[in-house]
Amino acid sequence: MSTNNIPKNWFHAPSVYNGRVSSVIPSPTPIRRPKGVFFSSGVDSEPTYGPSRMLDFELEMGYFVSQPVAHGSELRIEDAKEHIFGFVLLNDWSARDLQLFEMRPLGPFHGKGFGTSISPWIVTLDALEQFSCAPKTKQDPPPFEHLTWKDPGTGALDVKLRVTLKRDGKSHQLATSNLRYLYWTPYQQITHHASAGCGLGTGDLMGTGTISGDAEDAHGNKLELGCLYEATKAGTQSVALADGTELKYLHDGDEVVLEAWCGDSGDAEGMVLGFGACGGVVLAAS
Repeated sequence: MSTNNIPKNWFHAPSVYNGRVSSVIPSPTPIRRPKGVFFSSGVDSEPTYGPSRMLDFELEMGYFVSQPVAHGSELRIEDAKEHIFGFVLLNDWSARDLQLFEMRPLGPFHGKGFGTSISPWIVTLDALEQFSCAPKTKQDPPPFEHLTWKDPGTGALDVKLRVTLKRDGKSHQLATSNLRYLYWTPYQQITHHASAGCGLGTGDLMGTGTISGDAEDAHGNKLELGCLYEATKAGTQSVALADGTELKYLHDGDEVVLEAWCGDSGDAEGMVLGFGACGGVVLAAS
């Protein structure tokens, strides 16, 4: 993971914002292009209201809380597994132009709140534990004591990921990735979430954040970027698709499909354990 332009506070604790359940939708429910306020031509230009022009996906996984954590209590990281029921694929759809307008001073609102797709079944943590592994990234500086996992060789999960774009009858692989690439593991995330005493309820859903890696092809093209915002460098350049067309953000009619599996095979056909697909077609704004 490249650390260029990442704020220093990122490396000291997981960065989080709270969400909502009203727009968590099961795959393959379509997603309607949201409307909102955005800058008409760059930061601090005249605001305008209308359909988002910069619709994006985010390759994430989600996990559901099993045992609750009482309000006012904390969670020890060594007990984190006892509070995670299982995992799903999660696409946290994002309107980057709305998000940019909303980031100052309070953070994203409509830019991140209009739709979150999840795959149709939960894979339990019990089933996934056989794929425990060490995280890919060494954390520097070392995490605070409440976020220190005692056995680093089992702190992550080896779950292979893939993103496919379906456009005009053609399929384009946009990225591959792996859950173990996360800088902050799910065990650290849920522990830190509970550390302020907010409490956690059975059935609460948490998203991991975008899961990206740093692999490149022979031409220096990034292969493991989990959203178009990263792949296009905030929309400043295009991504070349295999048929010669170019992509910056999603068009109406595009379908994004996330896939995940565990096992030694390099593709989902030889999976040992599968998550199904998390897909959705973009509909025009109402």
